[in-house]
Amino acid sequence: MAYDLEEQETLDALKDWWAQYGTIIVVAVLVAAAAVAGWRGWQWYEGHQANQAMGYFEALESASRRTDEESIKRLHAASETLRSDFPKSGYTYRGVLVASKALQDTGDLDGAASQLQWLIDNGTDASLVQLARFRLANVLFDQGKLDEALAELENPSDSYKALYSDRRGDILYAKGDLEGALKEWHESLSGMSGSAASIVQLKIDAMSGA
Repeated sequence: MAYDLEEQETLDALKDWWAQYGTIIVVAVLVAAAAVAGWRGWQWYEGHQANQAMGYFEALESASRRTDEESIKRLHAASETLRSDFPKSGYTYRGVLVASKALQDTGDLDGAASQLQWLIDNGTDASLVQLARFRLANVLFDQGKLDEALAELENPSDSYKALYSDRRGDILYAKGDLEGALKEWHESLSGMSGSAASIVQLKIDAMSGA
């Protein structure tokens, strides 16, 4: 097909432009396509991981409702898988709290403490870590490890100050430090209300001989 002079000049200009920028455009298109595919692949992977973690959490939660030996074994196995394979999942953090409570209820205080210590060492949710520290202090209290229990209740966030002070008061009372216990209970009252505040007030009244 014959082209007039103007058409030929346009074609030549397009050829020159493609020769200069064509490779860059092709590479850019391929990179963009790979990025989209990678993002979709990552979304699929994240969803797949979340579904798996949820499955193990549900198995752990189901096992926690029973106290027979086989159920406890399943609880340990599910917790171990969650911690090793899904260490950053919210299901894992919740599963550890469920497992620790179930183990504490069955009298396995060492097992409960181990679960909680893992969450304290590895958790990224500050609120759940604070909760784990509080629960670990309770376990250590039950084990008679009063100084270790107190150590877990240092430097609480504002939302946990009252709860931590109340438990520190209990531990100090058990250690025979009645003045220290009374001080902690008074401090905890400022952040409590309702039935929780009533219970703390009963402790104070009992100490004061009311």
